[in-house]
Amino acid sequence: MPIQKGRDLLLKLDIGGTFTTVAGLRTSRIALNAQTVDITTRESAGRWRELLAGAGIRSASLSGAGLFTDASADAAIRALFFDTDIASWQVILPDFGTLEGPFQLTALEFSGEHDGAIAYDLTLASAGELAFTAE
Repeated sequence: MPIQKGRDLLLKLDIGGTFTTVAGLRTSRIALNAQTVDITTRESAGRWRELLAGAGIRSASLSGAGLFTDASADAAIRALFFDTDIASWQVILPDFGTLEGPFQLTALEFSGEHDGAIAYDLTLASAGELAFTAE
C-alpha cells in the first residue's frame, strides 16, 4: 500500500439505508483486537503456551477528531450518543479497504478556538460482527 493522505479516511453513517459521509477525520486511530484463549497444559510441548484457534473475542474501536460535514451530520451523531443507539458505520481506508458494521458511539467531545471551527472527538466501539472489504 503506498503512502496515503490522512484526509482521505472517511467515516460514513447509515442514515435511512444509505451510507452518508458525516465526518472527515483529521486524526484517527483504528484498533482491531483479538483476545486469546489459553489451553496450555502440563503436557504442552516444552511448556510453551498453546492457544485455541478461533475461540477468542474480536473487537474493534475507532477514535478520531475532525469537523462534521454539515449540521445534519452533527445532529445525527449527537442523537446516536444521547439515545445510546447502535448504528451501522463504514470506515473508508483509501487503497486498503472498507470496514463496515455496527458500532456504538461511546465518547463525543466538542472543542473550538475563538478564531476557528468547532471540532469534535469521538470514539466508536464495535457492537457486532464487522466485515472488511479489501480494495
